[in-house]
Amino acid sequence: MAGAAVSEIEPTVRCDVCGAEGARRRLLSRSYGKGQDLFVIENVPVVSCPSCGESYLTAETLHEIERLKLHRHSLAEEKAVEVVNFSSSKPSEAA
Repeated sequence: MAGAAVSEIEPTVRCDVCGAEGARRRLLSRSYGKGQDLFVIENVPVVSCPSCGESYLTAETLHEIERLKLHRHSLAEEKAVEVVNFSSSKPSEAA
């Protein structure tokens, strides 16, 4: 999952994977597509569980993401985004 800004939106919830209390909902930015088809959905609620280590999207969130993807051209606002290639982000090694 890609996400620059992360924030908690609820204290804790029960994890749907392991059933433990203490999972947290966080808001992340997620990117979809690539090149000219790239778009970003901000403030996507993601559940992260410290007990089992899983992070997941609820069914409700997945349905909303599909709706946003379907109507993206009428809902989105254009923003300039800087892009860095991971392989070019490594510092050069001295020989």
